[in-house]
Amino acid sequence: MRGRLLLIAGMLAPTLALAAPKAAPDKGAPPPATAPAATACKPPEPPPASARPVKPALPEKPACLDAKGGCPGWEAYSFNDAVKAYNLQAQAFRPIAEAYVQKLNAYVKASGEYAQCEINAMQN
Repeated sequence: MRGRLLLIAGMLAPTLALAAPKAAPDKGAPPPATAPAATACKPPEPPPASARPVKPALPEKPACLDAKGGCPGWEAYSFNDAVKAYNLQAQAFRPIAEAYVQKLNAYVKASGEYAQCEINAMQN
């Protein structure tokens, strides 16, 4: 019996919708809102690989440095000079590397914003 009632209700529902009077649009009312246009999400661009700074190479350690007798004076002075030059290069490298890291962090942030834009576009 219950199945028959559901069947009859299913048959009547479309006819009830057709029988309902249609309301005339109000002349003073604003037009119905249309669906918002799809938002164009712009994917972020990573910093170019060519902008990645290259860390200075460590000076090669002379073999005599670990020897029992040590290095002769000229070799020790040469290595010391190479270490000082490396330290200067490392000091110059640091701000360049930090600037590149800031660009990478901006790219990561923009990637998150892009992903959120895509999610919002799918939900609308």
